[in-house]
Amino acid sequence: MPLGSAPRRGGVNFAVFSRHATAVSLVLFEPGAAAPARELALDPRFHRTGDIWHAFIRGLEHGVEYGFRVDGPVTAHHRFDPSRVLLDPYTRAVAGLDRWGGPHPSPPRALVLDDDFDWGIDQPLNIALADTVIYEAHVRGFTADPSSAVSRRGTFEGLIEKIPYLKSLGVTALELLPITEFDETNVPVETNPITDEPLRNFWGYQPIAFFAPKTSYAAARGAGSQVSAFKHLVRELHTAGIEIILDLVFNHTGEGKIDGRTTSFRGLDNATYYLADAETGAYLDYSGCGNTMNCNHPVVRDFILDCLRYWVTEMHVDGFRFDLASVLGRGQDGSVLANPPLLERIAADPVLANTKLIAEAWDAAGLYQVGTFPASGRWAEWNGRFRDDMRRFLRAEAGLAGAVATRLAGSPDLYRDDGRFAYHSINFITSHDGFTLRDLVSYDVKHNEGNGEQSLDGLNENDSWNCGFEGEGAPPEVAALRARQQRNALVLLMLSKGVPMLLAGDECGRTQGGNNNAYSQDSPVSWVNWSDADEDLRRFTTGLIALRRSLPHLRDGGFYDPHPDGSAAVVWHGRHPNEPDWSQESRLVAFALPPADRGGELYVAINMHWEGVELALPSAAGGRAWRRVLDTSIFGRDGDVKHSGDGVPVSDRYALGPRACLVLRAR
Repeated sequence: MPLGSAPRRGGVNFAVFSRHATAVSLVLFEPGAAAPARELALDPRFHRTGDIWHAFIRGLEHGVEYGFRVDGPVTAHHRFDPSRVLLDPYTRAVAGLDRWGGPHPSPPRALVLDDDFDWGIDQPLNIALADTVIYEAHVRGFTADPSSAVSRRGTFEGLIEKIPYLKSLGVTALELLPITEFDETNVPVETNPITDEPLRNFWGYQPIAFFAPKTSYAAARGAGSQVSAFKHLVRELHTAGIEIILDLVFNHTGEGKIDGRTTSFRGLDNATYYLADAETGAYLDYSGCGNTMNCNHPVVRDFILDCLRYWVTEMHVDGFRFDLASVLGRGQDGSVLANPPLLERIAADPVLANTKLIAEAWDAAGLYQVGTFPASGRWAEWNGRFRDDMRRFLRAEAGLAGAVATRLAGSPDLYRDDGRFAYHSINFITSHDGFTLRDLVSYDVKHNEGNGEQSLDGLNENDSWNCGFEGEGAPPEVAALRARQQRNALVLLMLSKGVPMLLAGDECGRTQGGNNNAYSQDSPVSWVNWSDADEDLRRFTTGLIALRRSLPHLRDGGFYDPHPDGSAAVVWHGRHPNEPDWSQESRLVAFALPPADRGGELYVAINMHWEGVELALPSAAGGRAWRRVLDTSIFGRDGDVKHSGDGVPVSDRYALGPRACLVLRAR
């Protein structure tokens, strides 16, 4: 122990798990060489302890490449093939995948790593979850476009150059789509049928090495440079006061179906690592990707915990978002467990005690656990109910006023009953998976033709509305409505209790041309176009985030329950003060937040009706006057958020336009 390769004085120790193997050989390569330099058969009398095969090799140093050749029974449940050289599941770095887009040597190899790094005085930021604003981004997509004007586009280093932008926006956490090693050339369709350009596994939800940062995301070259580059990114983010959250994919691996690429787990111990039918050995697929990790097997549980601890202790990561996290609650027969050991262990692990844990609380087999995820008081969730209710309200569906008020209040219907708080709700209206915000208000249907799957991929129901014209080239009145709708969505997101998550580029009007499943699009479809940014929208978003930061009402963790003295934490209004309208046809939600420490009294009205509304305003406390913070129907500099109280004074009535939001503040 430990598993993986561990440099020691005078050599390197290697250790790998395989319960069912009958023979294991360690295969050593000179860096970049095609043929092995040495193959060393491990004698089980000396090199096997329980189910761990291990050997200490004297004279080896940092930079050596290696793999394992494993033999054993070939049955319905075992897939041993001694002709393959397998990747070490515990490797901290992978050799052979350093060039994005390939070609890649086959198979990739593990790398013996000396990962010494000068962290300086870097410490965990431990920003309270209630104070967090998440920005979801893709390492390559964020700076790959030439308009990014960074010197090392599409890399960790390029992302470092954009940290000042993130800081100016006001976000507190950068959530990255998968950065653990994957093979981007492993895609179901290789060519875009429209452009004839190659398609790539762009998002990276096909992991092959869970401890290893993606090699081609580092601009620097050399053994272990990807690890140093990632650590440098983390250190610089922390210096700027921004945490880093990783999207990890433990529900499946990039080995795919039983006839897919065997790179590691399948060849090492298929029966341990994957869920399979007890009789036929056919994979149980709850991930939609061909295989499902056997997450609650004790060995796999240990593997996942070791991985999480590594990213926290050695890589200084602040939190994790778990893709299709409901899979992590399934037993070894695929059944849904009431108290999943893995989820409980993660929640209670002392090393992870201050780490943010975020679940995508569903899987691809129909299990939907938003609000019922086995949380152990620790897990936050991507709130899919928030997304769906807010999207439908934005397009003026009937009967949603009450539901929207509940979402604004932090979703107590979902999180109160198991002892969680409003900040356990990760609120989002868009994410990488689906339409961007601009596309949400520009397309009624998906346009995924470029993925080469006859548009059978991606969701058919998006709760979107094109404002009366499909796609780009809309007339001016439609463009103005779309601009207003984007602002409306951002107001709903930023002024709700819970933790807001913003998709990269939504703050400046990024479009994917209606593609709602751009997982294979390594092209301008997925890249942020910095030269085409909507600067008015960006300033508006920055102002909203600053407004949120100035409102302790939104970050106290509660659900607008009455204060201890009996006073109300929120007062709901309608066209008239204290008269909320929760009827089927109501499309108006209005509320006021009383004065609080460091936060003045606030009035918010959200009118999603296609007609304007005359509002009678409640009286501000202490005889103070209302001042307009924002009205989403006002654009340009006049439409910027005036959160400091220097907005236009407002009388006791206000004519709010159709499909518009109003925020007032008493000063």
